[in-house]
Amino acid sequence: MRILVACEESQVVTIGMRALGHEAFSCDIEPCSGGHDEWHLQTSVVPLLKMDWDMIIAFPPCTHLCVSGARHFSKKQDGRQSDAVSFFKLFAYNKCKMICIENPVGIMSTEWKKPSQIIQPWQFGHECTKTTCLWLKGLPFLKPTKIVGNGDFVEFESGKRMGKWFAESFGLSPKERASVRSKTFQGIADAMCKQWGAIENGFHEEQLDIFTQETK
Repeated sequence: MRILVACEESQVVTIGMRALGHEAFSCDIEPCSGGHDEWHLQTSVVPLLKMDWDMIIAFPPCTHLCVSGARHFSKKQDGRQSDAVSFFKLFAYNKCKMICIENPVGIMSTEWKKPSQIIQPWQFGHECTKTTCLWLKGLPFLKPTKIVGNGDFVEFESGKRMGKWFAESFGLSPKERASVRSKTFQGIADAMCKQWGAIENGFHEEQLDIFTQETK
């Protein structure tokens, strides 16, 4: 299959799909950190979405969409949030028959529709919590591969709790911290590759209309 992994500089999904023999490409405006420049398209994904792909797995930026930044939403009415919503919907309304859009819990559940599935890293071998939403078109739900504990938490004076895995990144710069937050866990990437990479174009007909109900 020809697979576009959008907004992925880490290449964890791209490398996994390549290992299965698929023609997968990562795409991001940043250089890749996965070590395979030959598989990385460092450019805007917008023109690439006009091409024919068998599968698109997208990780659109969540900075202006996720609930963790809700306290700043009023400041983002300057166009940043509406631009982020519009970018997300470029994937939602794409003609490709097999699409996954990944994002944290955020405003897309109301701006568009509720996710098809919600997963956690601890379902895929990582002892930590990060609620992750998947909007799926033509793809089956991801099946957990290894259930483990949900990891340690750090509690702040305000009463707010945060996973230790992310709290430990607070000594980094805002950009580095965002990068840590956005990385795809290897266990989840492996599940995407092994479960969806084995489909061989046999997309799930019952899932095909999930993205298009709004426009019918």
